[in-house]
Amino acid sequence: MKIELISFGKIAEFINNQNIEVDGIADTDAFKQYLENQFPALKSMKYKLALNKNIVQENAKITNNTTIAIMPPFSGG
Repeated sequence: MKIELISFGKIAEFINNQNIEVDGIADTDAFKQYLENQFPALKSMKYKLALNKNIVQENAKITNNTTIAIMPPFSGG
């Protein structure tokens, strides 16, 4: 499965935007676990995922050629 990974803020300091290929990851919970294994600094950070420009509120299915953004907490109005 091909995934385009985009990161923002402090997370972009250690995860450059990239295209990755992963197998055996079907949903966002599994993908978060994969990311935290690849980038241990994420374990101590709060962050959200967006799947194809939609913020993930609960576990969601990931399909081939998905774009996933990793975003630090933000505020604003």
